[in-house]
Amino acid sequence: MKPAEDLRFPPALAAALAVRFDHVGVDFEPFPTFLSPGETTEWLRSWTGNEQLTGEDFRVFGQDGTGGYAAFWPVRPDPAPENQPVVFLGSEGETGVVARDLGSFLWLLADGVGPWEAANPYGPVPSPHPHPELTAVAERYAPGLRAPATTVTERAAREFPDFDDVITKLCR
Repeated sequence: MKPAEDLRFPPALAAALAVRFDHVGVDFEPFPTFLSPGETTEWLRSWTGNEQLTGEDFRVFGQDGTGGYAAFWPVRPDPAPENQPVVFLGSEGETGVVARDLGSFLWLLADGVGPWEAANPYGPVPSPHPHPELTAVAERYAPGLRAPATTVTERAAREFPDFDDVITKLCR
């Protein structure tokens, strides 16, 4: 395993996750650090039934109330988490790319939408409920990426249209 400091969040994510998520409509419980590769491996193998997968396939940083995970999906050449898409892997098999990168994810949160709500297969992205503290974080760390939650999720879906297929192929 890599040194413990590798489990620390990038500063922008740490700032956003330090804000309370108890406002209406967001079901999200951030973790204090990334899950370790071992914890991620154990969960991913259980979730997919695929014993070949490792914890390097996702960088998990939080969950919804049912245990679905929000994570960075390291598919881009640059290994930095903040440059990777943010995905949701639900406890009932729901999946979705919710933001193209950390900056876009900050604006999703600022609009009052969490990972589960953005990936929810049972309906559209909920109406925005802007959150002043999260807006301040997004303005500080991603000022050029401001967009409403629906735009954030639409851009992510366009860039990664095959995410559900990728996940389906991982399952046994």
